[in-house]
Amino acid sequence: MSFGYQVLGFGSGAGAAGNIIDILLVGGGGGGASCCHGGGGGAGGYRSFTETELTPAVAYTVTVGDGGAAATKGDDSSFAGSGFTTLTTTGGGQATQDGGSGGGARAPGDGYGEGNEGGYTPVEGYRGGSGAHAPPGYGGGGGGGASAIGGDGGGPGGGPGGDGEANSITGSSVTYAGGGGGGSHPGGSGGSGGSGGGGPGGNGPGTAGTANLGGGGGGAERSGGPGTGGAGGKGLVILRIPTANYTGTTTGSPTITTDGAFTVAQFTGTGSYTA
Repeated sequence: MSFGYQVLGFGSGAGAAGNIIDILLVGGGGGGASCCHGGGGGAGGYRSFTETELTPAVAYTVTVGDGGAAATKGDDSSFAGSGFTTLTTTGGGQATQDGGSGGGARAPGDGYGEGNEGGYTPVEGYRGGSGAHAPPGYGGGGGGGASAIGGDGGGPGGGPGGDGEANSITGSSVTYAGGGGGGSHPGGSGGSGGSGGGGPGGNGPGTAGTANLGGGGGGAERSGGPGTGGAGGKGLVILRIPTANYTGTTTGSPTITTDGAFTVAQFTGTGSYTA
């Protein structure tokens, strides 16, 4: 089973097989714009690591990024420990701003935000879409997602959010980190992966991204007064550990499940795992 991005030998000791785990990091999604045919929020950054070596008896700190409120960037998620190169994924950009995935542009006006397309290989996420004024109306750009750029807005529709990325680290395929839809009449749809839809006409608010999938919030529509952008969805951190070597020493109350010969710990808040 492949989870995408391979990192070997990060631990400081000569690792036994039981200390080789897989990790998925998703940052908090960015919030959608709260005014003026606003752009959708960018998805939280998405990074997947396989065959990552941990050091026995070291407590590794898990930080889960919160989704951004309306017009606010999402927070980073990370996995860190002594003698270990910290793994981090970037929170999603608010509308028009850079982030793990970039926020969509307002229509007309500001440019879209850039995703972290050059900082990591593979990329964390993609840029937002452009906004446009085209008769009979305005359309904000969709926020970028983990696997695609946000769609461009146009009169009168908002751009759709960029799609997220599917991953089977839990044993079932789940799509994470979709961008939020741009606001207009009608509002743009969110990209797959827990993203929020854009607000419809008449000061419609954007829809919030789904919690713990890192989706961007939908941008608001404005018709005579500002609407409210949708909040970004909170991120998460998932560890996949051989059950025969799972220590059971955690803090932060992760959800623990099993998949064949593996134990899966899903963190939705700050905590730790001791290898």
